[in-house]
Amino acid sequence: MQILRALEHSRHTLPAFAAEGVFWAAFAVYAPPIKRMIGASDADFGLVLLAVSAMWLAPLFDRLVGRFAMAAAAIVLAIAYQLLGLALFFGAGVLEFALLMGLAGAASGVLDVVMNARLSAIESRVNQPLMNLNHAAFSFAYAASAIASGFARAQGIAPLVMFAALAGVLLLSTPAMVSPRFGPSPARQEQPGASRLPVAVLLGGAIIFAGFLAENATEGWSALHIERSLGGGAAQGAAGPAMLGLAMGFGRLGGQFIAMRCAQTRVVFWAAILSTFGAVLAAVAPSPPLAYVGFGVLGLGVSVLAPMVFSLIGQRVSDGQRVRAISRAAVIGYFGFFIGPPMMGFIAQTAGLRASFLFVAAVLALIPALLRGLRSSERLN
Repeated sequence: MQILRALEHSRHTLPAFAAEGVFWAAFAVYAPPIKRMIGASDADFGLVLLAVSAMWLAPLFDRLVGRFAMAAAAIVLAIAYQLLGLALFFGAGVLEFALLMGLAGAASGVLDVVMNARLSAIESRVNQPLMNLNHAAFSFAYAASAIASGFARAQGIAPLVMFAALAGVLLLSTPAMVSPRFGPSPARQEQPGASRLPVAVLLGGAIIFAGFLAENATEGWSALHIERSLGGGAAQGAAGPAMLGLAMGFGRLGGQFIAMRCAQTRVVFWAAILSTFGAVLAAVAPSPPLAYVGFGVLGLGVSVLAPMVFSLIGQRVSDGQRVRAISRAAVIGYFGFFIGPPMMGFIAQTAGLRASFLFVAAVLALIPALLRGLRSSERLN
């Protein structure tokens, strides 16, 4: 019954989370041929992925579009991917592709921030944890899209065709993303508060930063690692993102139950240890099967970091500060989401992809120290 109620409360946000997963999985699977088609080095490709950091537009977009913000951002994301496919079809280079990635990234960043803000407001209204369930929708959609895209790529289907097919699916779901009429948007509910950010926001944002860095870096580079470092084929490369997505989906679905029964700080601690081990295993794996295990363990651990830390932050601030605190932590955290792939690219350019995944492990290993500070932070009244 609790899951059914959570699904009902999340009926407008679940399609938005799934839309993000569908498109970024397809991009991750097609990353190796895209990289070759635009003639990008590892460092160049990392900079292309950095072009997705435009989420600061989210508050303005939310105020202008209101309850249609999620649906509108999803439509722009679908259009941007069609432009990416067309650019590849007509032989675009690194610069042209990076500019179009900027549009896709702006839409994705806006959608990400708005849907999490909407969800945070719903959680506060219904007094029920929903973050893990909605983030699980992203992960399962990501896994399904990675599998489908892997088969399509193995059959020689061009990115343009695959992106168009996914856009059709997304457009059918956009009406469900329109928020209900009752109540103002989260941006308008936000109340002015102290200018200084609570310590919980800074430390929690840093943990989310580490988790998102590991997640997006692995999403963007796991297929390349399987194919280039371990000699796998296209289908084997696609299995890397798919394994990550499936593990994260099941981890977050389990986290929906764990959040109601266990201390969240304890779960975050062991999740950080587990994800660190998974990143190390993926880095040193001598063959694709062991790398899959590493990606699975990494995904299982990192899956609950962001949802549970968002909830922990919400518990440590006053009601009037909750939306503001969540949004500030999201800005800090999502910087890791966007900086991860470029950092992986620069490290891969100089030391190889194995070293890149060891870097991810080192970042994840910092989480227990940050968690200790978050655990001792006082509630803001």
